[in-house]
Amino acid sequence: MSPVAEAREVVLPAVPRLGGLYARGAAGAARLAVGGGGKRVSRPLPDVVYAVRDLHVDAAHLTAYQRLLGEPGTDALPAGYVHVLAFPVATALMVRDDFPLPLLGMVHLANRVEQRRRLTLGEALAVRAHAEAMRPHARGTQVDLVVEVTGGAGGDVAWRGVSTYLAPGLRLADTGDARAGDADAGDTPASERTPFAPPQPTGSWRLDADTGRRYGAVSGDRNPIHLFALTARPFGFPRAIAHGMYTASRLLADVGPARGEAFAWSVEFVKPVLLPATVAVSTRPADGGGYDLAAWHARTGKPHVLGSVTPLP
Repeated sequence: MSPVAEAREVVLPAVPRLGGLYARGAAGAARLAVGGGGKRVSRPLPDVVYAVRDLHVDAAHLTAYQRLLGEPGTDALPAGYVHVLAFPVATALMVRDDFPLPLLGMVHLANRVEQRRRLTLGEALAVRAHAEAMRPHARGTQVDLVVEVTGGAGGDVAWRGVSTYLAPGLRLADTGDARAGDADAGDTPASERTPFAPPQPTGSWRLDADTGRRYGAVSGDRNPIHLFALTARPFGFPRAIAHGMYTASRLLADVGPARGEAFAWSVEFVKPVLLPATVAVSTRPADGGGYDLAAWHARTGKPHVLGSVTPLP
């Protein structure tokens, strides 16, 4: 039996609000700074699964997301929207007192989603989230937050997402964590990546300075790095940056119905989008099926997001 199957389940009464979670995250970061450990991570991940049952989608909220991201106005839940629904459950796990990494300052490195079947507006959803594979990174310590979403009465996982986050500057001590993992393909240092050559663009986005605030209003993710230059500077950014999942989800929306109903969607967040910005994008058919995704700085050609959508059988 896997460690996750044996983990203690904590059932939340409802999906928590992100505003309160970020406040707890700020307090937790201060506690970690004062409580010792310095720049070393010496505690294992909590052996716990967070769950929310009987979650129902608000039609007006779904419509607001579809309009912002350019998704069609149907009863189908876009894969990026399911991430928005489930993200607070994973965040609640990250602000636990025994979670070894601080929430604020975390950098979203990559996201991998399997949409095994389409979820729809009328279904009652259930969400489960856990953390795993805390491991070294060239710039600190990274961890995977895994979320599974089921819908209807069948109980089968319809959507599974793995979000990889980096805690910069924190080095991993030997914790003996049974769920620690080795580096994988998504951990390839920038110096070892194949150099990015911008393809012929299939589109262009003009992202205004309020893009982070507009996506935050829909997603609930009002992390200060996305709101204003003033709130982003303490975290090392000269201006507010776009949410990684905004850019990734907009690329997925640009693919449109050609992505099918069951697919694997993977993205790597290479370089933040400083707002305002003009972003060149490409969603082009890939050899062997699916689509290659890319978004890059329109003037310099440096990549922001790279990814793919591939059909599932």
